[in-house]
Formats: sequence, C-alpha cells, structure tokens
Amino acid sequence: MFWSFLSDFYFSSLLTEDSRAYSLHSEEGLGVASLSVLYAALILSSMFLPPVLIKKLGCKWTIAGSMCCYIAFSLGNFYASWYTLIPTSVILGLGGAPLWSAKCTYLTIAGNSYAEKAGKNGKDIINQYFGVFFLIFQSSGIWGNLISSLIFSQASNKVEISEENLACCGAYDCMTDTSNTTGSAGPSNSLIYTLLGIYTASGVLAVLLIVMFLDQIKSDQAKTEKEILETPSFWSTFLATFRHLKDKRQCLLIPLTMYSGFEQGFLSGDYTKTYVTCALGIHYVGYVMICFSAVNSLCSLLFGKISQFTGRKLLFALATVTNAACIIALLLWKPHPEQIAVFFVFPALWGLSDAVWQTQTNGLYGVLFEKHTEAAFANYRLWESCGFVIAFGYSTKLQVYIKLYILLSVLVLSMVTYGVVEYLEAKSSPGTPTATKKENVGPVTQETHM
Repeated sequence: MFWSFLSDFYFSSLLTEDSRAYSLHSEEGLGVASLSVLYAALILSSMFLPPVLIKKLGCKWTIAGSMCCYIAFSLGNFYASWYTLIPTSVILGLGGAPLWSAKCTYLTIAGNSYAEKAGKNGKDIINQYFGVFFLIFQSSGIWGNLISSLIFSQASNKVEISEENLACCGAYDCMTDTSNTTGSAGPSNSLIYTLLGIYTASGVLAVLLIVMFLDQIKSDQAKTEKEILETPSFWSTFLATFRHLKDKRQCLLIPLTMYSGFEQGFLSGDYTKTYVTCALGIHYVGYVMICFSAVNSLCSLLFGKISQFTGRKLLFALATVTNAACIIALLLWKPHPEQIAVFFVFPALWGLSDAVWQTQTNGLYGVLFEKHTEAAFANYRLWESCGFVIAFGYSTKLQVYIKLYILLSVLVLSMVTYGVVEYLEAKSSPGTPTATKKENVGPVTQETHM
C-alpha cells in the first residue's frame, strides 16, 4: 500500500491547490476558470477514455500514464497564467477519469478475487478495500495541507480584520473578493515555488513506484472478472459509458453521484473562501483542511469495516443527517475570529459525511455493476465531475446561502433516488441481500434495463 500512500499524497497536493486556487489565483477569475475547465475536461474524459485505456493498457499503466497528467498541472502552476493553467487543467481533466476508473476497477477486481479465494462475501471485502484506500487517500491530505500551511505560515504580512469586512463573511456574503481584505496577503513567489517543487517531486516518485512495484492484473483474471466471451469492438468499448446508462439503477444513482461533487466543491471552494479565508486568513485554510482529512481518513477505515454489520443504508442515513445539520447551521452562523473552534467543527463533521459518500458510493458501484466496472466507474467520475463543474460554475454568481439551499435540495433528491435503487434491489432478490448474490448480478442487470 506504500505506492498508494505516495500517489494519494500527490493527489492531496492537487486538492490543496484546488482549495487555495480561489485565493492564490483570484485575479480576473483565473482560479475558478482553471478549476471549471479542469472538471469540464474531466466530464469529456469520463465519457470516452476510461474503458478504452483500461482495455488497451490495463489498470497499472493507465494509472501511471494518467498521473503524468497531474504532474503537468503542477508544472503549469510554476508560472500561473491563462496560457499555462488552462491547457494544463485540460490535460489534468483528461487524465483524471481514466486514473480513478482504473484504481476503482483494480480495487473491485482484487477484492472479488480475494473474496473468492478466501470464501468470503465479495461485498464486504470490496467495502473494506475502499475503506482502506480512502483512509490512505484522505490521511495523505493531512501531510499535503500541513506542508502547505507550514510553508505559507512563513509569510509575516498579516493584518487586522475589521468588523466591516467580517460582515461580508458567511452565508450572506457581499459577493466581493475577500482575499484582498483578510488576515494575510498572498504568499511570495519563493514560497509558492517551494511548495510546488515538493508536490512535483512527490508526483514523479509516485509514478516511478507504481511502474516498478504495482502488480498488473493478469489478463486471464481480468477476463474472468468481466466475463468476456469475445473481444468487443473499439466503438463498443468507446461508447460503453453511454450504453451503461441503459441500466436504470445507474440513472437513479446520478443525483447521489453528483452530490459528491457538489459537497466537495462547496467545502474546498466556498467554505474555505467565504468562511475561513474571509474571517481568519488564507494561512488557516490548510489547517482547516487537515481537520477534514484527518476525520475523513479515520471514518473511511471505520465505515469500510463496520458496513458489513450495519449495512450501507444506515451509514447513508448518518451522512444525510450530518450533512443536512451542517448546511442548516452554516445558514445561521456568522463567522468571527473569536469562534475559532467552530471553524474546525464544520470540516470535521463534513469529513465524517464525506467518508460515507466516498467509501459507500464507490462500494455500491462495485457491487451493483460488478460485471461492467470500467463503464460504471467512468459514469461515477462523469457525474461527480458534473457536480464539481456546476458548483464551480455558479461559484462567483450566487451568494453562499443560495448555494447552501441548492446543496440541501440535491441531498434530499439523492436520498430519494438512492432509496428507489435499494427498493429495486430488494424487490429483485426477496429474502436475500442482493449485493451478496454475485451469481444473480447478470440477470438483475438485464431486468433493470430501461
């Protein structure tokens, strides 16, 4: 799992750059524009590339090649301008969908293979694998944000925040650029170059470790897992993502998948900007995200293990209640520097909820669409990216309280459609948990085609 830690540390570096993009590249909307282009490219990539690349290159080489796109994005940040960030954002977006689809496919196939050999429940093993994966992924965010916070804390140009400026923080913000009126000015170029150098070096090292040590899935094993009777044509593979939408369960999971993008986009963008940066300063963003990552990583491991006892429905209910409570509280709370502990309570609770959304939703895709993992996880990345794009798209156009109402509405819709999926699964195999009946996955898929 060491390769996973290092590669996920590098991903956290990119997430850290996302969280700070609103403040570091806020001039002329470059930060928001680059993130919007990134996720728009990710949508296009999700539509076509993952099944083709995974089929041609395999999971290992798809992961290694896609991570090189992440390195390109880090290099583009060394000279942040429209001519560097926009093209590298496109490159990162194109590489993002194959990367995550390959990693999720790898985990699903490995989990099912181990469960078959050990005589265990495939659903439980897959949930545990995703729990361990997101433990490593989110814990790496601790180190990525800690490094950035320690580096940026060397900037000593902090100023006092006036009550007039504080009045523009929170849900009813003034729609102004808060980065110019908060507790710290932008960090120097030397500090930014130091941070980017660390991120880029970790990315190169991660690619080398993956190339040298990650096992390639054997072709006969992959064929067994996907039950390929004959080699599909290029166009069949190319359009697999769209053909997967014939399954009504996939269509019903779209709101839940998009909500994952909405809620992550809100925390990394709006919360860090209009609550943390506005009231405390940019130097606190990293520490707040460390709190989020720490809780998220621990809960990811916990929920991955206890899901076999509680079931996924109870965990989804817990995440729904927690997220809804946070959204309502953010609507009512007026941030102030004297309430510094509260700034960390929200990301902690958000991390608990996000641990459920990530581990259980990915596990749900792996269980429901076991025979079409590449297309299923390509759809997951597609619709999650749509959530990100929409969230970043209206980021500078709407006040925060409107975004919170939108977030709450999508959450409610997600739980309604998810409930329908559970109902369909229970109806298709009465008396037996559907996820455990691996031999019935094929027929269920046929019965639920629209």
